[in-house]
Amino acid sequence: MTRVLIADDQTLIRTALATMLGLEDDLEVVAQADTCAATVRQAAESRPDVVLLDVQMPAGGLGVEDGIDALPHLLAAAPEAKIIVVTTFGRPGYLRRALEAGAVGFLVKDTPVDRLIEGIRKAAAGLRVVDPELAAASLSIGASPLSEKEALVLAASTGGASTGEIARAVHLSEGTVRNYLSSAIGKLGARNRAEALRLATDNGWV
Repeated sequence: MTRVLIADDQTLIRTALATMLGLEDDLEVVAQADTCAATVRQAAESRPDVVLLDVQMPAGGLGVEDGIDALPHLLAAAPEAKIIVVTTFGRPGYLRRALEAGAVGFLVKDTPVDRLIEGIRKAAAGLRVVDPELAAASLSIGASPLSEKEALVLAASTGGASTGEIARAVHLSEGTVRNYLSSAIGKLGARNRAEALRLATDNGWV
C-alpha cells in the first residue's frame, strides 16, 4: 500500500484528489495539508511514501515563499518521501527549481487522473515523473539567469512596491536594491522593472 499526503490550499481540489485516490486498492491518503508548514508537520507525523505538493500555498509560518521553497524542509521531515509537484502553473522554471530542490516529479493539474495515479505509483517505485512538454520547454529555456539576490529583490517588487519598501522587506539598502533591480532588468532584456518581473514570473524564476 502506497501512503499519500496531499498538500493543496484549495479545499475542493484537495478533497477531490483524496476521493479519487481512495478508490484505488493500492493507494491510501494518510494526510492532507493546506499550508507549507502544515505539510511539513503532517509529513513528519504520517510518514507518507508520496507527497503531492502544490506550488502556490501559504507559508503558514514556515518562512518560505512557496511549496517549492518548502521542499528541503519537507524532505528533512520525511526523508523517504517521494515528492511530486502538482500545480496549475506549468512553468519551465518551476520544473527546474522543483527537481533541483529534490522533487521526483512535476505534473500540471489538468493531467488526466489515470496519468496522475500512474505517476504516484512510479514515484513510489523510485522513478521520475515529469510532464513531457514541460521537460522539453525547460531544456529550451535553460536555467534562470538571475542570481539568488536578484530574484529575491525582483520578487519583492510585486505590486509596484517602492525601492524603500523592497529594501525593508529584504533587509538591504536602497542602493543595493536599485543595483540588483538594474542588473535583473539587464539580464532579462526587459524595458523596465514591471516587464522584468513578468518575464521572470512567466518562466518560474521568481
